[in-house]
Amino acid sequence: MARWCYRHRLVVLLVWVGALLGLGVSASGAGTNYAEVFSLPDTDSKRAYDLMERAFPERAGDTDTVVWKVDEGSVRDDSVRSRIEPALKEIGRMEGVGAVSDPYGAQGAAQISEDGRIAYAQVTFAEQADAVPKELVQDVVDTAQDAARDGLQVELGGQAITRVQEPPTGTAELVGILAAAVVLFAAFGSLFAMLLPIVVAVFGVGTGMFGTQLLSHVTNVPELATLLSTLIGLGVGIDYALFIVTRHRRGILRGADPEEAAVTALNTSGRAVLFAGGTVCIALAGMLVTNLRFLDGVVIGTTLTVVLSVLAAVTLLPALLGLLGHRVLSRRQRRRLAAQGPQTEEVSGLAARWSAGVQRRPRSVAVLAVVLMAALAVPLLSLRLGTVDQGNDDASMTTRKAYDLLAEGFGPGFNGPLQVVVDGEVPDGLVTVLERTEGVAQVAAVPPANGVSVIQVVPTTSPQDAETDRLIDTLRDDVIPGAGVEAHVGGVTAVSKDFATVTGERLPLFIGTIIGLGFLLLLLAFRSLVVPLTAAVMNLLAATASFGVLVMIFQWGYGLDLLGLGEEGPIASFLPIIMLSLLFGLSMDYQVFLVSRMHEEWVHTRDNARAVRVGLAETSRVINSAALIMVCVFLAFVLSGDYGAAMAGVGLAAAVALDAFILRTALVPAVMHLLGKSNWWLPAGLEKRLPHLAVEPKEEEEETAAPTAPTAPTTPSGVAGGPSSVVHGFVRTADGEPVEGAVLTLLTSGGRRLDRVVSLADGAYIVSVPAPGTYLLEVTAAPYAHPSPDHHPSTRRYAPPLQSRVAHVTVADGPLVHDVELTPGEVDAVN
Repeated sequence: MARWCYRHRLVVLLVWVGALLGLGVSASGAGTNYAEVFSLPDTDSKRAYDLMERAFPERAGDTDTVVWKVDEGSVRDDSVRSRIEPALKEIGRMEGVGAVSDPYGAQGAAQISEDGRIAYAQVTFAEQADAVPKELVQDVVDTAQDAARDGLQVELGGQAITRVQEPPTGTAELVGILAAAVVLFAAFGSLFAMLLPIVVAVFGVGTGMFGTQLLSHVTNVPELATLLSTLIGLGVGIDYALFIVTRHRRGILRGADPEEAAVTALNTSGRAVLFAGGTVCIALAGMLVTNLRFLDGVVIGTTLTVVLSVLAAVTLLPALLGLLGHRVLSRRQRRRLAAQGPQTEEVSGLAARWSAGVQRRPRSVAVLAVVLMAALAVPLLSLRLGTVDQGNDDASMTTRKAYDLLAEGFGPGFNGPLQVVVDGEVPDGLVTVLERTEGVAQVAAVPPANGVSVIQVVPTTSPQDAETDRLIDTLRDDVIPGAGVEAHVGGVTAVSKDFATVTGERLPLFIGTIIGLGFLLLLLAFRSLVVPLTAAVMNLLAATASFGVLVMIFQWGYGLDLLGLGEEGPIASFLPIIMLSLLFGLSMDYQVFLVSRMHEEWVHTRDNARAVRVGLAETSRVINSAALIMVCVFLAFVLSGDYGAAMAGVGLAAAVALDAFILRTALVPAVMHLLGKSNWWLPAGLEKRLPHLAVEPKEEEEETAAPTAPTAPTTPSGVAGGPSSVVHGFVRTADGEPVEGAVLTLLTSGGRRLDRVVSLADGAYIVSVPAPGTYLLEVTAAPYAHPSPDHHPSTRRYAPPLQSRVAHVTVADGPLVHDVELTPGEVDAVN
């Protein structure tokens, strides 16, 4: 598939451009039909909501509030009324406004505070908040605030008002993309290579977003789905393309033709991308087991975006690689490649030193990582789920000012009143009992409508206060049953409390489902019981630590001012399920990319220490780069203007940072070093029954006979279909001594093994070459020992193992002589 896309690049590019434009035009023409379906079946607040809907079916529009306060005098003064009343009347005449109830009317006395300094009016729109045009909301805000003057403060609150305070759509996404571009340019040093992952992500997210918008007309999709789809789509789209482009550039630097490098990259890293995308989709689908139906649309939107991002990475990306050719390399790399020929990209620097350090001290690294993660997880013990409202907005926002004014004038509970709903007449004494209940500030009975009676109960505490939750329990368990009446407690605060309860009850099933499915996938991919078990434990560690960070920031308030966010409060009830599904999917991505390279090395060498060391050294840089991009994209959603989105962005950024920088590059390799060959253990009976799922391409069958070499170089041996030539020579130390037992492996430029032999007693070797061209010759010598001068066994000293090195060899029509000189710590090829 990669080769076809590479060769038919214009066709592939036109198909993707046509798909993006076609879906965009269709979505623009059809508009949106997002459905805020929030249903909690078998809960008390849902039964109250159903009765309220029967009683007041005409109250379909969003109700917002205009609040004003005078510094001196009363809001009843003529100087105040002469400014406020005309503004309210003008708002009432606007098209799209259903009604305005003001305190100066016949029944408006309750809308003025006891001290007479604060009053409010309720503006009811004809549509729900998401459907109200922003132009209309802005006109309402401007008209109301034009009435303000010195000594008269006017503020507005409500869901519709929130929409005009948000930054322009796309600000967070644009900032995230710009930050990712900086990281990509630092990693690649090439403008074209930097643009590739961004272009792929934009196509994936764009088609996913437009597709979700069209699906909203045929199924219930909440608007939250588009935000989360963009959040996860940008992250995985850029990361997946990054992994493939990195492998492609490595192949070209090794001397491969761009087409072959692209095919090899897609057939290796591309397979890992397909597998990783599958794990993300499975983690997202895990939300379905919670039976919270409003999450179904979230699953549809996010999964569609991930699928399209993966599809763009494995089809559009090879087409773009075909258009760029060698230009995916920086100019300096291209000049060096032309002047010096193919180069081996040796793993060196910090990544190699860190990998070697983890191998030397796995216990110390593991203990430090576990202690750090445990310390960050401690705040999780005080986690409290609840509602996020306008009391959490920044103090400069008019919605926050209106919230505070209402709390000041009518009590903190006024911002989250409870509704006690009765099917029928209110029994005598119920209102009296409610008024006497501790924690209740005010009780008001609404005249019955359509056979339903509603009593509004204003708590003495704010909607986010734990005392308000206890009041709801008291009303449901003691007060209402004690009055001998069947009634239900509803309202936004009660709904939020019920949602938090339902989430807590279903969270274990959800976590068990996604961990179980992830375990099965990794079991199939890596043929091991220990690797998926380790991954499951690491995922739980990442989840607990990231939620600990969330509690510290959003519940305890550490760093909220630095992030430019509002007040601390409980963690949003919807966040655990959504964040865990995204986190588990992304964590599995890094586990797949890390362990697939380790598994590849393990299959070749059967040396666990080498497999873990090489796998970490070769993947840690790209994993850390990918994680840094994710962190930038997620943190950018702090700029979205939505407190819930900011909370999700910060939580996911913390989770990805901890997962990549501590777990995958420290704790996982340290544990795998400690476990040794047990990492790859799988019972023989289970091995036979499991289907094969190849994350890496299948290796060619090796010779079953022991590798040998002739005592002296000869002409090519006759083999069926005979090789076109050979590479032969001697392996010696710096002192000229022959090295016996050195392993010499011939590989293609893309890294596929062609032949492997062992040097003889005189150091001679010969490897078969299938055709003229440039190849890689890898030489690895086992540790050697030499006795001390007294030759006593107890004083035998061991030299460090010789490092494995790779040299490029270019074979023409005849045999190539290539002698190899070995010294401790390096391998030098001397032709």
